Amino acid sequence: MTMPDLKADCSQCAALCCVAYPFDASEEFAIVKETDTPCPNLADDFRCSIHADLTCKGFGGCVAYSCAGAGQRITQELFDGETWRDDPDLLPHMTYALRIIRPIHEALLILKEARTLPLSAEYARRCDALIQALCPQDATSIWDFEEAEVQDALAAVPEFIPELAPFVPRSD
Repeated sequence: MTMPDLKADCSQCAALCCVAYPFDASEEFAIVKETDTPCPNLADDFRCSIHADLTCKGFGGCVAYSCAGAGQRITQELFDGETWRDDPDLLPHMTYALRIIRPIHEALLILKEARTLPLSAEYARRCDALIQALCPQDATSIWDFEEAEVQDALAAVPEFIPELAPFVPRSD
C-alpha cells in the first residue's frame, strides 16, 4: 500500500477547487459562484489573481481550504497531467473526482495522525485496515475510489475516530 501525498501542491493541479465548488455570498466568499464554474479570480495559468489579498477581498473560505493533495493526484495521476482548459469536456469529470477523492484524503490525514497515538494492537490494526482500504492499489480511475470497500471504509472513519479518545494523551 502506498499512501498518497496528503499535502496540497497547487503547482501540480488544474485549480480544481476554484472550479468544483459553489460559493454563496457570505463572510467566507464575496461572490456567488455556481458548481463547475471557474472562479472569476482564476487566471489562465491556474493561479489565483488575488491570492495575496484573498482575506481582505472577502475570500477567507479560500484561505481556509485544503484539498489534502487530492487536486494534484487527480490532475497528475488520474488525468495524466491533462487539464479542463486543454479539453473542456474533462471539467465535469475532474471536478467530480475532486468531490469523491478529497474526503478520502481528509480521512487519510486523520488516520495518519491517529497512527501517531499509542494505540493498542487491535486499534492499530483497525486503523491500518482503514488506511489500506482508502488507498486502492493501482488506482487509475475515479471508479477505483467509488468501490464499496473504499466507500465503506470512508463511512467507518467518523465512527472509528471517537473510539480513539482513550489513547489521546492528556495535557495537564
